[in-house]
Amino acid sequence: MERFCAGDSQAFDALFARHAGAVRGFLRRLTQSEAAADDLTQLTFLSLVRARGRFLAGARFKPWLYAIAANAAKDHRRRGAHETLPGDDALPVQVADAAPVRDLGLEKRVREALEQLPEAQREAILLHRFQGLSFAEIAEQAGVTESAVKVRAHRGYERLRELLGDLAGELS
Repeated sequence: MERFCAGDSQAFDALFARHAGAVRGFLRRLTQSEAAADDLTQLTFLSLVRARGRFLAGARFKPWLYAIAANAAKDHRRRGAHETLPGDDALPVQVADAAPVRDLGLEKRVREALEQLPEAQREAILLHRFQGLSFAEIAEQAGVTESAVKVRAHRGYERLRELLGDLAGELS
């Protein structure tokens, strides 16, 4: 990021190539929409370009990037831009590479349970469990203490256990 801030346009290409897929996955989980995740990923990186002057040299990049993505998702949600798609067979599905076999029923139940969590708990779980950020990085991104993030995640995991009672063993 420091190279990009210094004017190296190839550094942006490297940042996008390295982080766009993970950011898109995070946004897909937050919005429950492939189309919204695509749009918000582009918006996140456009915001990154616009905000590059505010990036502090030596700061950690991933928490800053995920803060931009989370804010884009919050704005999207505030605008009420929920998209309802027709049934699964109405749109063609492209599979990139060889995707692992997944239990779509299980994924749907987990998505629905995550959607029932308060936003702060859902974000803490998604960033920690699915994006691999540490609690310290999430705290930096959210502008709260690491302890607050741990409490959010703990409460979110407890609520998920309640919601997914019969699946709790499979999710650990």
